[in-house]
Amino acid sequence: MFEYFYHEILRKTVISFGTLFNGMVIKHTDSSDNTVSEVKVPLAYGPMQKFLARLEQSADLNKPVQMSLPRMSFEFTGLNYDSSRKVTTTQQFVTIGDQKKAYMPVPYNMAFELNIMTKLNDDMLQIVEQILPYFQPSYNLSVTLVGDISEKRDIPVVLDSVTMNDDYEGDFSTRRALIYTLRFTAKTYLFGPIADASKDLIKKVSVGYLAGATGEGARVVARDVTYSVEPRATKNYDSNVATTIQDDISEKVTNITVADASTIDANSYIIIDEESMYVSKRNTTTNILTVKRGQDGTIAVPHVGGTNVGTITAADNALITPGDDFGFDGGFS
Repeated sequence: MFEYFYHEILRKTVISFGTLFNGMVIKHTDSSDNTVSEVKVPLAYGPMQKFLARLEQSADLNKPVQMSLPRMSFEFTGLNYDSSRKVTTTQQFVTIGDQKKAYMPVPYNMAFELNIMTKLNDDMLQIVEQILPYFQPSYNLSVTLVGDISEKRDIPVVLDSVTMNDDYEGDFSTRRALIYTLRFTAKTYLFGPIADASKDLIKKVSVGYLAGATGEGARVVARDVTYSVEPRATKNYDSNVATTIQDDISEKVTNITVADASTIDANSYIIIDEESMYVSKRNTTTNILTVKRGQDGTIAVPHVGGTNVGTITAADNALITPGDDFGFDGGFS
């Protein structure tokens, strides 16, 4: 417990939330409904009070440079555990490609506030109307929460409430600020440390069963049978070449003459071009291999004399990459 890890999940969620409202645009039109100006609404991270204080400090309407409206700001305001999305805490999942494992994530709700400040009511209505239709009442954000295991999830962002405030008091020298506050909840997940799962891969499976006893008295015999299987490579990972074929062969030939049959064991697999074959017999005197063609999903095709014959051995079994196809070697005992 308390080993160092940092997946930046909260940071990624905050950034993803902000990007939802980046690039908001409002338009001003004349009496003929022609567009006079188009304004991109600035968006910044920070509390609303910071921007209101800035407005109050620049209250002189005659100053040549002031903070302009409309403007939007957002902030991360709270974090709460969500027991309704809880799953078994001891359950783990393992990724195949990079052989990593992690416990199931913990559900948390992140609270956000989006503050919209405008001077004109029509500007406010334009901005709000561009936001609300997407939340019914939620909008899903796709966020890569943990890069080490390529864990990408849809984070529902729920619109909880909309409040309005017209901050306008005093005489004509006071700047008006219409303020809408939209409150959201992002239902995210927090992951713990990621561990190496390479030693947890299952490389052998044994199934045992006990059959009913037969016979009488001292001759009673119980049948105890065990079937074991191990993964078998279907590729020549180490590119080992044992020999070559002597003559051209068609897709129907099952007795293949090679340069040296002693380098290939019976009951093993060979690769010629892209075709996999099972060697059922070998004759080291005549250098003939008796094979079963088109194994492991490959197709029997003609081959040209002199083509290399690769072997699939136990060394290839150890090189099987997680996610690759593989066969099985098994037997009864």
